[in-house]
Amino acid sequence: MNEESLDPKDPVAFRALAHRMVDDMLDLFASLPERPAWQPMPERLRGAFDCPVPQEPSGEAAAYADFVSNVLPYSNGNLHPRFWGWVQGNGTPLGMMADMLAAGMNPHMAGFSQAPALVEHQVIAWLAEMMGFPKEASGLLVSGGTMANTLGLAVARHAKAGFDIREEGVRGGERRLVFYGSTETHSWAKKAAELLGLGRKSFHALPTDDAGRMDVSALRARIDADTKAGEQPFCVIGTAGTVNTGATDDLHALADTCTMHKLWFHVDGAFGALAHLSPALRDRVSGLSRADSLGFDLHKWLYLPFESACVLVKDKDAHESAFRSTAPYIEEQKRGVIAGGLPFADRGLELTRSFKALKVWMSLRAYGVSTFARMVEQNVAQADYVAQRITAMPELSLSAPVALNVVCFRYVGKGVDASRLNDINAEILLRLQEQGIAVPSSTVMNGIFSLRIAIVNHRSKQADFDLLVDSVVSIGRELS
Repeated sequence: MNEESLDPKDPVAFRALAHRMVDDMLDLFASLPERPAWQPMPERLRGAFDCPVPQEPSGEAAAYADFVSNVLPYSNGNLHPRFWGWVQGNGTPLGMMADMLAAGMNPHMAGFSQAPALVEHQVIAWLAEMMGFPKEASGLLVSGGTMANTLGLAVARHAKAGFDIREEGVRGGERRLVFYGSTETHSWAKKAAELLGLGRKSFHALPTDDAGRMDVSALRARIDADTKAGEQPFCVIGTAGTVNTGATDDLHALADTCTMHKLWFHVDGAFGALAHLSPALRDRVSGLSRADSLGFDLHKWLYLPFESACVLVKDKDAHESAFRSTAPYIEEQKRGVIAGGLPFADRGLELTRSFKALKVWMSLRAYGVSTFARMVEQNVAQADYVAQRITAMPELSLSAPVALNVVCFRYVGKGVDASRLNDINAEILLRLQEQGIAVPSSTVMNGIFSLRIAIVNHRSKQADFDLLVDSVVSIGRELS
């Protein structure tokens, strides 16, 4: 029998190649400020990704050479100091290395009797403490905010259905299950409603005030009306940091409403929840710790590499009873590899999970919560600085109040026909990106197209924001 392995045939050559990979990535990080914030891929290179599946080997070095020439230069730019598009973090060199170590160990993270499982248990306990949750709270590390929030809603559905929804399904109840958020609630809520069999009609979006926060009076009136109409409310979603403007709902009022009506209170804190780390900013997300469950991303405002998010649930029994499942091939033993059981499989949908916890564990140990709190404060101060610059310039206008770290603004020019402003600002956005100056994203509120920057970037400096503002004015003048 001719037996083979995928370990390197030439260990010495592969070691040198591996060192080069690390060096190249560290060189990339060091050179980011001099690089364009984004660059489009040349059409001639796109053809490199339209070829038949390789049948014969070309070797590790050749595969890496293709990566360096055809992949590495052409990401969406979120490593760059002037990337503020959407709400995408930029990762860290330590996080990159932790992911390498995690992939090298390659443990199966359903649980088992192993140190990686203890790392995740500790990380969840740390995150619960950081968010003001009780130490006995349950939790799980997942891929992103959509999954974290969907799992939180699934626990709410199970806990508040009033019947065995896992056995009977949503049709087992006599009344339609409904839940609430605002018109600013992230789109995950509708996707989760579909996935959980509730249907989009089960999500009731309430209006917001001028600051983008849910109208609590409208919420309470809608709960009463829905109950009288024969529907069964089960959950309210509060948001700590809306995607459009960074606004935070009145979480205390929402918690009081849930207590009054015996509903589950879930908070989507995808990026805003991390403001809780800073004593100076904690009031802006006050009430966060009153949630029954909380979803938030560590790859956003904790700056870690993708994929790293967390769902926390105060009631461990409620969490695990929503997902626990058994089979003879995964039964826990008193001794051996599976003696630790599979606790993480009982807290979500996935059985097979990667070692996401290592980069969180190493980063918290290396830098401490206080460092991350200062970085969050720095980003909020940078948002305030940009807002001040915009306010001081007659050719620019804020499109919404700056509540946290999101700034929405637009070029208005001098004497420019208002009917042209949406098109002008859309073109400004594209030129900023295509010229490699910066990467903001955009939003439309009340028919007004605006540039939008969400600052979750640990590499940004004041000069980067000055370049953005000055470039918007310069390009706007060219266009108008």
